Amino acid sequence: MLSTKLMERSIRAASFFPRILYLTLFLTTFLAVSLAVAQDRPENDRPENDRPEYGGHEVEVWTSGGHSVPGGTQDTNVWNAGVRYGWILTDPHLPGFLNGRFELAVDAVPAFAVFQRANTAFGGGVNPVGFKWIFATRGHVAPYLELNGGTLFTTHEVPAGISTVNFTTGAAFGMYFFREHTWSVDVRYLHISDAGLTRLNPGLNTVQVRLDLGSSLERSRREEVTSGRSNGRVSRRHATAVLHLTSIDRP
Repeated sequence: MLSTKLMERSIRAASFFPRILYLTLFLTTFLAVSLAVAQDRPENDRPENDRPEYGGHEVEVWTSGGHSVPGGTQDTNVWNAGVRYGWILTDPHLPGFLNGRFELAVDAVPAFAVFQRANTAFGGGVNPVGFKWIFATRGHVAPYLELNGGTLFTTHEVPAGISTVNFTTGAAFGMYFFREHTWSVDVRYLHISDAGLTRLNPGLNTVQVRLDLGSSLERSRREEVTSGRSNGRVSRRHATAVLHLTSIDRP
């Protein structure tokens, strides 16, 4: 009887901790967004190179947490953190409000925790495929859409009793905030399953809030074109000066 009560208490404590963690992450994200809005600045005061542009690269560190939703295993919480590297592959394309840039990204996920009833599974993975569409805006905020996929390896089966090797697919909608260091916040849907490696495959569906902090390592084509125009003006001036001197030296 005593052991049963102790086990029930431990299960309650294990389920209570991830909820506190998720609530803390949500409150931190909410405060960060509020601070960003409160410290807004005019577009004229915004640096020209603080947003991702064609030919640029992004390096980000991020953390995310959430809870299971209907369609798979229930009563499960997740938390994960990682590093992202992205390539801005295009200038703005498409008409109207669809106008935006395309980014290809890769995520390394060294920390992944799944809090489930049976146990807490720890692990890591990699997301080699990340497609992001960053809408082109004139202000310091830009929305984006994302699709991604990868693998996940854990110390215990996820869901419990199924598999330690899983695949992940996800979709996200978020907002960029361009400041001294670019950061973003998004809401994402993440599906975890073993893709049929086992006969029973209930899967796990979660909705998460993710916070990214990063920096843009940019060398945009606009800068290259501007540099080329400047060099062209210098070259034309040099050529004009040479022709002028040649005409003076002729008898």
